[in-house]
Amino acid sequence: MTEVTPPAPDGQRVPKSPAISFEFFPPKTEEMEKSLWETIKRLAPLTPSFVSVTYGAGGSTRERTHATVARIQRETGITAAAHLTCVGAGREEINDIARSYWQAGIRHIVALRGDPPAAADGSGGLGGGGYQPHPGGYDYAVDLVRGLRRVADFEISVAAYPEGHPEATSPDADLDNLKRKIDAGASRAISQFFFDTDKFLRFLERAGRAGITVPIVPGILPITNFTRTVDMAGKCGASIPPWFADAFDGLDQDPETRQMVAASVAAGQCRELQRHGVHDFHFYTLNRADLTVAICHMLGVRAAQPALAAAL
Repeated sequence: MTEVTPPAPDGQRVPKSPAISFEFFPPKTEEMEKSLWETIKRLAPLTPSFVSVTYGAGGSTRERTHATVARIQRETGITAAAHLTCVGAGREEINDIARSYWQAGIRHIVALRGDPPAAADGSGGLGGGGYQPHPGGYDYAVDLVRGLRRVADFEISVAAYPEGHPEATSPDADLDNLKRKIDAGASRAISQFFFDTDKFLRFLERAGRAGITVPIVPGILPITNFTRTVDMAGKCGASIPPWFADAFDGLDQDPETRQMVAASVAAGQCRELQRHGVHDFHFYTLNRADLTVAICHMLGVRAAQPALAAAL
């Protein structure tokens, strides 16, 4: 990646281009699979540190997650990370899944508690409560991290919640839980998406005071649909600042302008974090490339492997 350091308006230097990573979800249909691989073609030349593939509620995408992760690792040469959760399986079954990843050359696991499948009454799922540990399974993410450490020498990422997990009893309890996951063997935390940069920076300060020294990578969600984003934010406890909502006001029927605003807002969020010493960013791509490519371009992250896209 090219280092870009032009003079800033205030006479300071613009930070060098950051390290980036991307998140995808496994495709459900042949058409979605084709779309995902078109996205990967566009993003791969940006040489991400790694890409991760999600795991559906209740373990509902286990096979598709495995197939997608393995193909990324095999065909692109990019380090691929598989999400793995505690739900829907006993310890030995989860250990077997982890071993199968290791045998496939996957060395990075994103270890999560996971959400139960949404019930007919709408309970369960993301932020919906109703979680119950699987009988004979790993109870929580900290237990999964410990178990993975016994299976193999994985690099392990865990989740962090700048504004607190929706089910946490308090911000301090949530931070204590993150510290336990790190102490159990996680090497980094990736944050839930957020839109209030000041809250993320305060969270970093609190984490440092709590003795957390591993990187906490901010999760950046480019806005493709503002109404849907508001719904997602409400379920996971991410606040929407008034200025942020105002930026997208009136753009529901103007996708071109909305996309330009979304890229500008996310790039500005990243630049503000860079000015405070944050150098890594994890993009929740929603299996789309355009916005993420634009944001990375504005941050100085440019294609370094143009031949790779043509080879996929």
